[in-house]
Amino acid sequence: MAYSHKNSKGKTYYLHSKDVTLRGGRTQTIYYFAGDQRSNACDLPAGKKVVESARTGLPLVKKA
Repeated sequence: MAYSHKNSKGKTYYLHSKDVTLRGGRTQTIYYFAGDQRSNACDLPAGKKVVESARTGLPLVKKA
């Protein structure tokens, strides 16, 4: 079951992760929210928290 967040406007977003390769060759995991649940949906990682953008209402993952 993926982590879901309902924002202040009432829309539900699901957390996803993706491994990307940076220009220097290092691999990093990025986390992003989407309105639908896809195959790469994930749980909220330890040491992270969800905050909401005051202007747009989109959820963001930040360090705790």
